[in-house]
Amino acid sequence: MKTIFTNGCFDVLHRGHFELLKYCKSLGHVVVGLNSDTSVKRLKGSERPVFSQEDRLFMLLSCKYVDEVYVFNENTPYNLIKEINPDIIVKGGDYKKENVVGSNICEVKIFDFVNGYSTTQTIKKMRTIY
Repeated sequence: MKTIFTNGCFDVLHRGHFELLKYCKSLGHVVVGLNSDTSVKRLKGSERPVFSQEDRLFMLLSCKYVDEVYVFNENTPYNLIKEINPDIIVKGGDYKKENVVGSNICEVKIFDFVNGYSTTQTIKKMRTIY
């Protein structure tokens, strides 16, 4: 069975995340690289993450499409990718294959975004409601 790697903050899980993970599962054994709280703050700003890394880890491990999750503290998962040595890396539609971290290590597949779903949009919507 092939090892499939994807990564991200997975801060506020939404359908787009689950569709990506479902696609990954259709390809093989799914390993997720999860940004630590510290790296999310560096990348997304002081108001993020909304959920702690322990909560995000719990939610991802509770998903039937995820087999393993590793938390990493760096800005990119390059060292984790080298360690795991996956067969395929899957990233969302805002990436180009040649710009994906780890593209020099293994095959990269780009998963088209599910329109209307993004963490930033979800957070903005929640703020206007509450």
